[in-house]
Parts: sequence; C-alpha cells; structure tokens
Amino acid sequence: MQQPPQTTPGPTPEDAPSLEELEAQERRLVLRRFTHEDAWALGSLLVERARERRAPVAIDIHRAGQQLFHAALPGSAPDNDAWIARKRRVVERYGAASYLVGARFRAKGTTFEDSSRLDPDTYAAHGGSFPVTVEGVGVIGAVTVSGLPQLQDHRFVVEALEEFLRRSAD
Repeated sequence: MQQPPQTTPGPTPEDAPSLEELEAQERRLVLRRFTHEDAWALGSLLVERARERRAPVAIDIHRAGQQLFHAALPGSAPDNDAWIARKRRVVERYGAASYLVGARFRAKGTTFEDSSRLDPDTYAAHGGSFPVTVEGVGVIGAVTVSGLPQLQDHRFVVEALEEFLRRSAD
C-alpha cells in the first residue's frame, strides 16, 4: 500500500509560540540599517553561537537578492543549503518569517504544502528564515539557519537578532 506524501507537522501546541508572539517578534526585530559589515557581524555572531552549542547548521544572509554571508558548520550537509533557499523564498514572497507563514496556515487548519499552491521543492514554510527589516524601508532580505528542528532554527535566528540589536544599541 502506498503511503501519502509526508509534510512536516508543526511543533506540539505547548511548544509553539502563538501567532501574536511571532508577529511581535517581527515588529520588535527591526534594524536601523543593514550594511555588508552588519551582515558579516550578524553572520559571525550566529557562527559563534552555533559553535558554542555544537549545532550542525548552515547559516545564510541575503540582502536584495545578494548573498552577503554563508557558513556551513560541522555536521551540516548540502541538503541544508537547499532548505535555506526554500525557506528564504518564503520570506521573500510573504515578507514574513518562514515559521510564521507556516503557523498562519496551521492556524487555519491546513498546511502550507496543501494550501499555498506553491511548489514545495521551491518553497518551505518551515522555521529558520527571518526577514531582515530596516526601519522606514521594510523587508530587504533574510537571515536563515538550517540544520535543527524547525522551531529551534527559528528561535536560534530570533535570539541572534535580539543580541545583534542589543549590541548595535550600545
């Protein structure tokens, strides 16, 4: 008997942040500017935190269609780069975190794969890609991590952006 295609379920309800919490993250994590040097600093911060945790991740930062930073840590694989591209395309298309986009579909009782009408080989509304938003400009890019379960990928990026903003304010 043939099995139906698998989709990645969301986190268990007790672990999953609410839509309101996810939307609040996006309102809060807005940068004053985002230069090449900022991309390097944010990417380096993500690498440093990943090494501390021995996280087998790949990290990518894009701005206006240009890759400004990429790193692949031990334990990551070429497949992580494919996931990065698919998650980043969701941010670019929807202007929202890939995890938030997936959560919005789940809140409607469906999945991104079933209802978005987008090719799942090209788009993945799985956690780990977060919009780079500049004050007064809007979404200009994405910072993406792949290699952990989707909620952990999402939280990892959010934690790094929070730290990056704190450092930038000092």
